[in-house]
Amino acid sequence: MERTIRILVQTTTPGASDDWSVESLSLLAGHLASLEENGTRFEVTARNRESGSSGGDPVLSSLERSGFDEIWLFALDTGGGLTHSDCEGITRFRQRGGGILAARDHQDMGISLCTLGGIGAAHHFQTKNPETDPDRLTPDDRETPSITWPNYHSGKNGDFQRITRVEPSHPLLRNPASPSGWIEFFPSHPHEGAVDAPAGEEARVIATGTSMTTGRPFNLAVAFESRNENGNRLGRGVAESSFHHFADYNWDTSRGHPSFVTEPEGEGMKNEPRALADIRRYVRNLAFWLAPDASREK
Repeated sequence: MERTIRILVQTTTPGASDDWSVESLSLLAGHLASLEENGTRFEVTARNRESGSSGGDPVLSSLERSGFDEIWLFALDTGGGLTHSDCEGITRFRQRGGGILAARDHQDMGISLCTLGGIGAAHHFQTKNPETDPDRLTPDDRETPSITWPNYHSGKNGDFQRITRVEPSHPLLRNPASPSGWIEFFPSHPHEGAVDAPAGEEARVIATGTSMTTGRPFNLAVAFESRNENGNRLGRGVAESSFHHFADYNWDTSRGHPSFVTEPEGEGMKNEPRALADIRRYVRNLAFWLAPDASREK
């Protein structure tokens, strides 16, 4: 049976020529659009935030009425990236079974996710919903003083990090082509954000990384399979510690970066084919797993 799964790749900021934007995620969008297995294909729409006459984004605020099956939401703002009407539209979308991936980055980048219930509560920032361990409320990455906590240093942009699966291993991390049968590598980034499974949600951490600075473990991804108060399944969700797991620059540094990025680059993704293969497989797994029931992989 043929099926088309429609994915919205969306940022919480307007497009800008010298900043992170949906244009910085073109390799991700292209890879999603190239997937086709057993009659299932993916149609991808990639867009930056726009403000309608009421202030809300016209697509996000009516997302439940759209034809999309998934939203991959990249929170690149430092406040005001999602309006009340945007959050209501995304919440109704999840209530009707739509899947959500929500990614942010260091410190308060992506803080508008705090206004989004459920998956938003998985994200810890500096000025809102900070991590509960007071020992973690301090800089981890110390090479870029202008960026402070949470800012877990998993390696240089352009390098890869070795991830640790949280048992029981989640199907999102399967990779039949890997020697171990599992995804082992994610792209690294000098200052990742903080995520955790929020209380009261059917959610769990599925992968952790290790700081190159302090040796401290930190969470990379949280997977949600929640029910509403009536016991009905909501759409699946994943909270990611950093959008850099998916950014063009972190898959291929030759794609370039905004001028404010000054950290030295690595070449691990270029020199280790398994690292790029792993993140591409992870994207493939997410695309199938987040889709409504008819196409879910168990």
